[in-house]
Amino acid sequence: MSHEPDEKAAGTPRPDPFTTPRMAELELEIGATRAELAESIDALVARLTPGAVLHDAQAAARGLVTDASGSGDDPAAARRARIVLGGVAAGVALVVGLVVLRARRR
Repeated sequence: MSHEPDEKAAGTPRPDPFTTPRMAELELEIGATRAELAESIDALVARLTPGAVLHDAQAAARGLVTDASGSGDDPAAARRARIVLGGVAAGVALVVGLVVLRARRR
């Protein structure tokens, strides 16, 4: 049994024998990276809430309708918007047709 005084019991912190200035620097970098990662995750969670996704989809749809109406200065954007809206309309018509066909077969 050793008779040396216990430094931790006396309240004097004992330095970690394996700590170097580089290790302390790395620990600080890791802490900063964790904080950045937490901020990024919070931002992604906020962007992916159902309300945010719905808002983004509504804004995109409004943009398509505005472009398709030809009120913008870009005729190519108007053409693309009309193609997209036409494709959406065709898809909706196909789904409705399939539902009606299936309902008649029953």
